[in-house]
Amino acid sequence: MLSKNEAKYIQSFSHKKQRAHSGLFIAEGIKLVNELLHSDFKVKKVFATDDWENDRIGNVELIRVTEDELQKISSLQTANKVLALVEQPVLELTQIFSKKIVLALDGIQDPGNLGTIIRIADWFGINTIVAGIDTVDCFNPKVVQSTMGSIIRVKVYYTELNEWLKTVKIPVYGALLSGESVYNTPKIDEGILVIGNESKGIHENILPCITHPVSIPRVGQAESLNAAVATGILLSHLIHPKVI
Repeated sequence: MLSKNEAKYIQSFSHKKQRAHSGLFIAEGIKLVNELLHSDFKVKKVFATDDWENDRIGNVELIRVTEDELQKISSLQTANKVLALVEQPVLELTQIFSKKIVLALDGIQDPGNLGTIIRIADWFGINTIVAGIDTVDCFNPKVVQSTMGSIIRVKVYYTELNEWLKTVKIPVYGALLSGESVYNTPKIDEGILVIGNESKGIHENILPCITHPVSIPRVGQAESLNAAVATGILLSHLIHPKVI
């Protein structure tokens, strides 16, 4: 049985302030919750209908709810049997990313775009994303859902992106209309790829940090590419086969 207060509490996780204050986020659906229960993430509480079972639930608090109750607390159009409250990992950007490929996101604000970019990073074996503080929260419910489980394997750090980029010692690639065609750019074993805001592109204060501007040549008449689509195209041409 779900109390009104508990329902309001779960619904409050749609707000960034509540997620930041509690250090928790919500995850929904059989596949995603199952992956979280099998991961290093700490699942604090599970709300599930009677027909949901999982052998890894262990000592996690389980609250049985009706389908209607689950729908009330779900951010999905149609709730899928289970919702979990999960502890956010505490990450500190102290590593030196040598011999790695890292994504840097400059002001990505659409939750679906960020979730898809995290999935794309996971597909290409990239486990590190560094995001500017004006990038949407990676634990936004829409972002978490869009990652399809990749949020478990890809760490997202938030920082003042231009200040951080000034400190790195590896090549910095940036998606720019004026850049060299990605089709003519050699494959890379290490480096940072900067993807800019959906409508404004890369901020001017970051441009001096880019050592290797790259572009996707336009053949047709489309005005622009979706940020996630552009990320996928660039990575497919930049990443060396031995990295994958």
